[in-house]
Amino acid sequence: MSKVTDSIKGKVVIITGASSGLGEATARRLAERGARLVLAARREERLQSLQKELTAKDAEVIYQVTDVTDRKQVESLAKAAKDKFGRIDVLVNNAGLMPLAPLDKLKVDEWEQMIDVNIKGVMYGIAAVLPTMREQHSGHVINLSSVAGHKVFQGAAVYCATKYAVRALSEGLRMEAGDEIRSTNISPGAVATELTSTITDPKAAKAADEMYKVAIDPDAVARAIVFAIEQPHDVDINEIILRPTAQEL
Repeated sequence: MSKVTDSIKGKVVIITGASSGLGEATARRLAERGARLVLAARREERLQSLQKELTAKDAEVIYQVTDVTDRKQVESLAKAAKDKFGRIDVLVNNAGLMPLAPLDKLKVDEWEQMIDVNIKGVMYGIAAVLPTMREQHSGHVINLSSVAGHKVFQGAAVYCATKYAVRALSEGLRMEAGDEIRSTNISPGAVATELTSTITDPKAAKAADEMYKVAIDPDAVARAIVFAIEQPHDVDINEIILRPTAQEL
């Protein structure tokens, strides 16, 4: 019979988008549980600060400046994790952008940015860790989708499309992974992060600000990620949707 144990201790976890928000909160939670962390983001000073904070609490933490839209950089990140710790147990594909705007605004550059980060970044992450996970006959990929990956919102068509794609990738990986690799899709609602700071359209920004008045702390999502990781190897938490209790959509 399966039972939950302290299975996080010693696990090697790569977290993208680790310099703030959900990634930062997840790093703190996993460090408390004894995971060995590989932090990735573009802002080195934020990564350095988080590494210093966590290592002061005896956590094993390295970081690598990584742009997830660059496949070679993501491959280098996975190599750094394996070179340092000898394995890769979990990938948290967290990096994402949300520059909302109606399609009529024709913000094509922003569409391409979302596709590059939200879809290609997830794909590059999977591609970078899958060979190692196959080789060691175990692994866990956790992808951050969104409530917007389950419901289309007006003014968010492209963002929703990218998050639906993340769900499809998560489910496809689950189906192909067999009994050795786990796949989890996490779909948060409004969470207090920097996501809304990328919105350049004034009307969309105002609507997002209104929705995010009920935003919950990123640690709520970090706890969900910890829950998925800590399950026994034969238990795969495939999908978690979590919203603020006050969020209607």
